[in-house]
Amino acid sequence: MRNLEHWSKLVSLFGGVGLVVGSIDPMEGSALILPGSALLALGGYLGREDRRLVAYRTWGFILVALGVGALVGLSAMGGFGGSSGRSAWWALLILPYLIGWSIDIWGPGSPRWISKAGIAIGAWYLVILAPMLHETDNPARSQSIVPATLLAVIGIGTIVGCAVRLRKASPAI
Repeated sequence: MRNLEHWSKLVSLFGGVGLVVGSIDPMEGSALILPGSALLALGGYLGREDRRLVAYRTWGFILVALGVGALVGLSAMGGFGGSSGRSAWWALLILPYLIGWSIDIWGPGSPRWISKAGIAIGAWYLVILAPMLHETDNPARSQSIVPATLLAVIGIGTIVGCAVRLRKASPAI
């Protein structure tokens, strides 16, 4: 039994690292975030944690998988916005990926180091917003406001979620 707990912690650690490292570039990093989310769910299952926590992490993985699937599908079809012929509103199909990633970062059972990294990553997403909004000055690229807004909202939500999670985890003074 102790060996299984060890594997659970190790698998969850690798999952957390995949989530954090992949988050530097959220679109290209999906190749790390998807298996990272799966490893977190597997780590919870192996650790025989509370069933609600395992279900929570599993749903986080399902959201990430659906969104990454939409991301890959849209990329295979030529993307969205600009000259693709598809409105930037197609970016909403990627939203489950971003939501799943965010709740994996600040959700129950997340170690403090992941939540602390989540605050930095959320701030990074707000920094990424500036060049994306700058592109809206060009009428040909004005549709980038939708993905920029999505990324900013996820960044703010992640910062708030992580801050609340860290505050609840702190001992009362």
